[in-house]
Amino acid sequence: MTTQFEQSLQQVTEVITGLQDKPGALLPILHGIQDRLGYIPAEAVTMIAEALNQSNAEIHGVISFYHQFRTTAPGKHTVQICRAEACQSMGSRQLEAHAKETLGVDFHQTTEDRTVSLEAVYCLGNCACAPSVRVNDDIVGRVTPEKFDQLVEQLKSQKLEVL
Repeated sequence: MTTQFEQSLQQVTEVITGLQDKPGALLPILHGIQDRLGYIPAEAVTMIAEALNQSNAEIHGVISFYHQFRTTAPGKHTVQICRAEACQSMGSRQLEAHAKETLGVDFHQTTEDRTVSLEAVYCLGNCACAPSVRVNDDIVGRVTPEKFDQLVEQLKSQKLEVL
């Protein structure tokens, strides 16, 4: 019987093997691993580096440069707060501060109970209803701190309804 960790490494190997011979393989490999696992485990860095004949530092540099790559497992739900100009003008910076305080995490982190991962995003295309957030795949507009708290409570109770 294989462990979840072994299964994850096998999936990493499958992604690398399938893409390593393509030109510019690094980004497709990183995306493929994250698509399968939800993040890029630290062990994958060495595996990728060896397959592409690069250093661990080069691989880590690319992962840390692109904000969409995660190096820790995401929470059950992802909440993204829009940081674009329209949302900023309507209070997203205050919403960010409230969200960080309420959840006890910063951007690119996950709550201790693994329920919510908080992410920044630069435009959800919902400018007329700023400030906006995306909760999993649902975009919610005109989010106040109170509305944010309601969304988080719904996530924790698994009864998400788009307000």
